Amino acid sequence: MSPDLYISDLVRDLLLTALLLAGPVLLVGLVVGVAVSLFQALTSVQEQTLSLVPKMLAVLMVVLLLLAPALQVIRDYAERVFGQLIEFGLS
Repeated sequence: MSPDLYISDLVRDLLLTALLLAGPVLLVGLVVGVAVSLFQALTSVQEQTLSLVPKMLAVLMVVLLLLAPALQVIRDYAERVFGQLIEFGLS
């Protein structure tokens, strides 16, 4: 396998890992943001903290819940990268 293919595989794995790690957090932020905006539109309450605080709390809870699995995903990715360094002959 040529070095170009190794690099493209590493970049693809990096992007998929980043998407896997950031996806749930961004999705929860999006859902909570839309729900709060809908609530504000229905009740005509335009308080700035009402839109910020629930989103921050929801994202914080998701990050705390997914911290251990996220660290495992990062560890697995690092093992794959360092394993491929041996194939390149860089270590």
